[in-house]
Amino acid sequence: MIDDAVAWVRGQRPSMEALLRALVEESSHTLDPRGVDAAGAVLRAAVPMAGRAVPSARLGSHLFFEGRRPAGEGGVLLVGHHDTVFAREVFAGYRAEGDVAYGPGVLDMKGGLVVMAFALRALAAVGALERMALTMAVVADEEVGSPESAPRLAEAARGAAVALVFEAGRAGDAIVTRRKGTLAITARATGRAAHAGNAHAQGASAIRAMARFVESAEALTDYGRGVTVNVGTVHGGTSKNTVPAHCVAELDGRFERTADGEDLVARLHGLVSVAWVAGTSVALQGGVARAPLERTEEGARWMRRYAECQRAAGLGDGEAPTQGGGSDASTTAAAGVPSIDGLGPRGSGFHTLDERVELDSLVPKCEALVRFLLGMAT
Repeated sequence: MIDDAVAWVRGQRPSMEALLRALVEESSHTLDPRGVDAAGAVLRAAVPMAGRAVPSARLGSHLFFEGRRPAGEGGVLLVGHHDTVFAREVFAGYRAEGDVAYGPGVLDMKGGLVVMAFALRALAAVGALERMALTMAVVADEEVGSPESAPRLAEAARGAAVALVFEAGRAGDAIVTRRKGTLAITARATGRAAHAGNAHAQGASAIRAMARFVESAEALTDYGRGVTVNVGTVHGGTSKNTVPAHCVAELDGRFERTADGEDLVARLHGLVSVAWVAGTSVALQGGVARAPLERTEEGARWMRRYAECQRAAGLGDGEAPTQGGGSDASTTAAAGVPSIDGLGPRGSGFHTLDERVELDSLVPKCEALVRFLLGMAT
């Protein structure tokens, strides 16, 4: 059965490229729900399992495809997303030059969606799909941190044996077993406005308070522990001749261990427990946005099992170093399911206007997944 399924996959490259083109040509920026749902419709037509759409009040619909038995019955959860980072006006369209294709989401992660869809079609072609405990979850808000889909994804994951996440493949086909967690905090400084010429001493500068907070917050960065704090935006004041009464800053934090994330939040709150400038205060809103994907022995065991399938498909079989960006693998891992990531096709430039995918990696990446799934079925 494996030989038949693999032979089927190896004849599908033109069809895989056609599906990838169709998905990419449906611009699906996270904040464009109509575009996200249009891409979802293309995917639903390509997946040989019943799919249900979970609508959102403000974003695109999340999609869940299930076989006769769901992943929660000790099976496999396949995870992806169909939203992308750029608005249609900024980056749209698909083009191919030889073995490389370009376009928004072509790698992150519509290429991964193609791999999953065709693996399921291969199982259907050899009559194995109905025997699998299997769910394919495709969320519509991953690029903004999965604020709506995370609880639904966690629910779909519970009880599964393993979660496979098809974010962009890494160099050498290395499998991702660990990702940093993320922190998202907004700091708001409040001071007292005054005329900068006539009453400067009566004012209390919110910008000055924020500047001191920013310096202390970024000083919490500890590269040795894998902890970073970055203040990415600061906005404040009303005019150059007014002592500023308000200032807002947005912070991003990264950490490798759950305990370090909790410690980082506590230390940031400790920084604002006293006034940096007399007459001012700084308040924080937010906290941990994604838990880290921490490497576990069980996760490493699944990584080695998947690596065997990659080797059989002619791919590399290494383990990737810690990744700084978050993904839905953190959500499934937090739900108690061993999770591995980075199983999509190879490429480069995700989150840039030069995003590209190596088309010749589509078939072997799909073959590896087919080998893994059929191995689970026996």
